[in-house]
Amino acid sequence: MLRTVFSPRLVALHLLLVVVLVSFGLLGRWQLGVFEDSGRPRVAADPAPVAVSTLTQAGRHMTTDAVSRRVTAEGTYDLGRQLLVAGRDGGFWVLAPLDLGDGTAIPVVRGRITDAADPAAKAAPQGKVTVTGRLRPSEQVDGVPRRVRSLPEGQVLTVSTAELINVWSGLRLRDGYVVATGQNPPDAAPLTPVHVDPPTVPGGFTWRNLAYAAQWWIFAAFAVFMWFHFVRDAVTTARAGRNEPEGGSKGGLDGGSGGGSEGGPGAGEPEQSPAPDNVALSPSQTR
Repeated sequence: MLRTVFSPRLVALHLLLVVVLVSFGLLGRWQLGVFEDSGRPRVAADPAPVAVSTLTQAGRHMTTDAVSRRVTAEGTYDLGRQLLVAGRDGGFWVLAPLDLGDGTAIPVVRGRITDAADPAAKAAPQGKVTVTGRLRPSEQVDGVPRRVRSLPEGQVLTVSTAELINVWSGLRLRDGYVVATGQNPPDAAPLTPVHVDPPTVPGGFTWRNLAYAAQWWIFAAFAVFMWFHFVRDAVTTARAGRNEPEGGSKGGLDGGSGGGSEGGPGAGEPEQSPAPDNVALSPSQTR
């Protein structure tokens, strides 16, 4: 059996099967990767900056198309209400309300510091400033794990409009917050900028590529099925070819010896003619 399985013809078949399995497996994985990539968010158009007041209002949730839009805001920082957002990028976000001068304010993430006692957090310019940045939606309080110990005074865990309304009592806050990317005039001691991704749109899965991936893997399984049948047929044929000559020669020898010993007369014996059935007797013989 092993001689048949490892014959040159079947060895070539084995190698062909390996090539087919590797090729079809990689092609299926490639199509699966295309399917997975199609569902990832894609970068959307990034329009020019607009006034923050056109995208968010007090007492109303901002729309999804306003998320990560570039905005500008002009006002004055209320540094007496400034907070630190703990556990952000290995440090703290510096969060301060920006009074827009119309009776409303917008929370602004001015930057990041690594030490809560860093004096750069309070080095904001006095008077009016123009902030450019990206608008972000209010964070969910339930989405951030709470620490067992209480936070020090002046620190929070989330930039949540609902929570900040209670912390900054007396302010009419617009929904969401602005992550600053530029400021005029700049801070006396610059803070580390906080990175914000540009706006994205949700991707749509291309189910056709998933079907292609399954198709390649089905082809690979069919190749294994055909390989098994070819090998099985080759082994069966080889066994039948070895058993057939043995049975035919044995039967011929037995038939020849039997006919010579039993069917014909013995050697050297004269051949006797058969006796007649009816013989006529003469009258003398009858007497």
